[in-house]
Amino acid sequence: MEFHYPDALYNSHTHYCPGCGHGITHRLVAEVIDELGIREKTIATAPVGCAVLFYDYMKFDIIECAHGRSPAVATGIKRILSDRVVFTYQGDGDLAAIGTAETIHAANRGENITVIFINNAIYGMTGGQMAPTTMLGQYSTTTPKGRGKNGEGAPIRVCELLSSLEGVCYLERVAVSSPKDVMQAKRAIKKAFENQLAGKGYSLVEVLSMCPTDWKLAPEDALKFVNDDMKKIFPLGVFKDR
Repeated sequence: MEFHYPDALYNSHTHYCPGCGHGITHRLVAEVIDELGIREKTIATAPVGCAVLFYDYMKFDIIECAHGRSPAVATGIKRILSDRVVFTYQGDGDLAAIGTAETIHAANRGENITVIFINNAIYGMTGGQMAPTTMLGQYSTTTPKGRGKNGEGAPIRVCELLSSLEGVCYLERVAVSSPKDVMQAKRAIKKAFENQLAGKGYSLVEVLSMCPTDWKLAPEDALKFVNDDMKKIFPLGVFKDR
């Protein structure tokens, strides 16, 4: 098997910080789109947050959305252009904070879209504030003493939250913090797109991702943080596969 740069991904310099997991996930999405041969009919929605420049890296149509509204925009596109492959690419603040209602109702309706959800447990672009996924005791600029259960509440586990909804087809949580995890993440992303092609309904892949800058860790320590800390709170695995 010959290894080459994905056709769906521009060969350009990235704006992401060293050690960030977004670039890895971008490549996985591009590889899957190439392998499925769907680039010419793919439409994505770009979020507000660290991945706001998602459209600078991908060679297919991408629509910029208001903060948290990607599921609503994707729903409209898919209902009008049902033959297109439509997916959202969202961070934890976009998907699980300002976009919570959009996420839950698109999932509950069983919209035939694919969602790639980046969980790095913090607001990255705006300076490291607490996110819905920030873990108990985790430090952020808005929780300088660590997130507290009584004050800020426990982190939201998106896969577990959505698993009870009838409209959901597929939920899996993966990571990009080791070679083995990266391979599994690609398999999950590919399955989520295949589900849409088969008309099965709503699929979401949650990706545990590194944020060395706002975690204030070296890149190698950020990998360890995902493996040793995040996976305990956000266990990997399939939460629904209908």
